[in-house]
Amino acid sequence: MPRWKKFLYTLLVAAVAVAVGWFGWSFLQRPDTCHKGVERIDGECIGVDGAGYDFGTPEISAVARAIARQNEKIEGQPHVTVAVMLPLQSDQVALRRQMRSDLQGAYLGQVEANEGEGEPPKIRLVLANPGRDYAHQSAVVDTLLRMADSSEDRLRAVTGFNLSLDSTEQAVRRLTEHRIPVLASRISGDRIANEDGPDGMAKSRFPGLARIIPTNYDASQALANFNGERGRENRRTVLVHDTRQDSYVESLAKAFSGIEEKGPPGPAAMPFESPAIDEAGSTGNQFTQIANNICDSQADTVYFAGRTLHLRIFALKLAEVGCDDRHYTIISGSDAASLQQAMTDKDWAQLRGADGEAKVTVQYAAPAHPDAWTTELTAWKTRWEAAHHREPTADELPQYLTEPKAALDRLEKLIETTRRAGTDLGSAPDLTDSRTMLVYDGLVTIGTALHQVQSGAARTVPTLADVGREWSQLQSRHRVQGTSGLICLTSGGNPYDKPVAVVELDPSQKGRGTLKFVGLGWPTGRAQPENCVIPSSTP
Repeated sequence: MPRWKKFLYTLLVAAVAVAVGWFGWSFLQRPDTCHKGVERIDGECIGVDGAGYDFGTPEISAVARAIARQNEKIEGQPHVTVAVMLPLQSDQVALRRQMRSDLQGAYLGQVEANEGEGEPPKIRLVLANPGRDYAHQSAVVDTLLRMADSSEDRLRAVTGFNLSLDSTEQAVRRLTEHRIPVLASRISGDRIANEDGPDGMAKSRFPGLARIIPTNYDASQALANFNGERGRENRRTVLVHDTRQDSYVESLAKAFSGIEEKGPPGPAAMPFESPAIDEAGSTGNQFTQIANNICDSQADTVYFAGRTLHLRIFALKLAEVGCDDRHYTIISGSDAASLQQAMTDKDWAQLRGADGEAKVTVQYAAPAHPDAWTTELTAWKTRWEAAHHREPTADELPQYLTEPKAALDRLEKLIETTRRAGTDLGSAPDLTDSRTMLVYDGLVTIGTALHQVQSGAARTVPTLADVGREWSQLQSRHRVQGTSGLICLTSGGNPYDKPVAVVELDPSQKGRGTLKFVGLGWPTGRAQPENCVIPSSTP
């Protein structure tokens, strides 16, 4: 073979080897994907999707498809994108059902926000899975930042956020640093909030952040105000708190510690340490010791700063130890809204005792409850008629009760309309755990802000800055009628004097106990002012 041919063949072989090597390297470097745009990281499907993907969680398949169909419906109309950021995978059935409740609220809120003729922009909804405990939020935030810059996606707000964790705070901080408006629908930790200064001057740690539920501090004040002397009598109260690093738990413990109490001192705070949000570890052993120590005190009201899994174990241990037939009330925060779903028939029986009387009652500040407005209106009318000897007129009824009831009526009608239309949401929405109501309120609030700032041609969508500035305008005349109460946002994006629904797990009924609404608690100790006009100096 001539020398030049040998040289040519050598070059050809080398080129083929390089090509094969490059393609092989490229193949090996390609991310392992669960779905288009969704990467598999540490066994979880992390990413953003609005086309009906369920992230490997069958419980949310139907509602994810319903959201995708709503997105297709408004595809040719002026619209923007809103992302719902929540962990969307779990090996626990109860948590997967909670995800479904959250997304049912998101879908119903999207439909409500997209109703109406000539009211652009419509909302295209996408689901953003940051992984368990928001561990992979950074990758998801990267995607959302690109979507905000994209003329095709036009991301204008991120909502959801159901756990007050350091990783959640990091996600919210990075989003707001890039001026992406965030509306947190379910986080109550005090750290993920802007501070309202005197005369409405806010200190914005998170520019463009709004929240629609009270902080743990506000909720603790509402609970103390609701319980009156019992919740503030020092010798009768004790704090039990988790020492594991957790923003929600830390702020709840601080809030309970800050309740102004009266009388001689009671028992010192009693700590325990859990391994994780959804792991029991040795907490049962620790709770047995704590329950025995409480028995030797005069305390009968326990402020519990911990997550739902550990709250359940503690309540059962307190009932099991038994303390001279004493009845205990455990008071906790908004995370306890998931407790009822975790209770078994055996659990209820243990809280009840052999004589059928409740040994332990769990009370917590729920962000909402479907029975709140009818119950409170009935009680208000009874007091009014006793004082005035006549029925009140429609104008005399308090708007802080009538407007949320009207909002809840609209939601229930929408649920029925959805059912009649044959839209499968995976199950009938259950409003008692407040999840569907809160996420729905979040989407309605975002829709209100988008419609308020929209001007000019229909296809000229609001900017990120437009939406972020609008949060503080949603008060007074522009208050949002939420199913969870009137949403009136301060200059810091916080809900002013938003009520909490005080609910109790009552085990006294035979079989499965009940979750009952017992009243409204107000952070300021009184109802919101007329028309929700926020005072110049907020507490």
